[in-house]
Amino acid sequence: MGDIRVLVVGACGKMGREVVKAVANAEGMTVVAAVDMACPGEDIGVIAGIGALGVAVTGDLTQAIAAGPQVMVDFTRPDTVMANLRVAIPRGVAAVVGTTGLAAENLAELRTLSAQASTPVFIAPNFAIGAVLMMQFAQQAVKHFDYAEVIEFHHEKKLDAPSGTALRTAELMRDAAAGRLTQPAHSEHGEESRGLPIGNIRVHAVRLPGMVASQEVIFGGLGQTLTLRHDTISRESFMPGVVLAIRKVLGLHGVVVGLEEIL
Repeated sequence: MGDIRVLVVGACGKMGREVVKAVANAEGMTVVAAVDMACPGEDIGVIAGIGALGVAVTGDLTQAIAAGPQVMVDFTRPDTVMANLRVAIPRGVAAVVGTTGLAAENLAELRTLSAQASTPVFIAPNFAIGAVLMMQFAQQAVKHFDYAEVIEFHHEKKLDAPSGTALRTAELMRDAAAGRLTQPAHSEHGEESRGLPIGNIRVHAVRLPGMVASQEVIFGGLGQTLTLRHDTISRESFMPGVVLAIRKVLGLHGVVVGLEEIL
């Protein structure tokens, strides 16, 4: 069986370049196409800093799909990822999506597209193994506390807020609470400063230069607090999860959400 043929969308961006490097260095997969409006015509290997791969960047996704990719990896923007998926899925290209900010109606549309084309889609709010473990630990801790809040920290250019990871964490905690988290943290004044409510969990977003991605889940109880924190020091931390998703996606069915589903 030959290498998995991979198309990287948003290939010239920070995450895209890391994906190109990870795929090029991984056994059993190869970059066959790259899409980005920022650097058309340039060799994506040179852009990624690993030397020429013989793959020229194009701004045309349909043209890129003509190279015969089996899997598309998309780390673009919330306002462009759906357009990309509407092109790729009906053409039988499985998708690994790291772009966050997808709404419930987007997921519903993707499930329809995936079913119609019999083409799998994998979506993860966070590809770092440590972040997934943090979410799983939070699901356990939430059964023992009445108060919990989530604070996420990202660089100033991140478009969606709160992050997909923070929303996913809060939703998993809400669903796992088993009758706890009964105490909503209300305020008569300054309610707008209290963060986005997900059930009785408040989610706060911080956007500052110098940040990559970090998240704290803080639980409060009688005379004690518990803090779970994950820090992303480098975007390289996401790449083992991305490579794993590329290996697994062709064997999935429908739309699968969350790295924990394939670990």
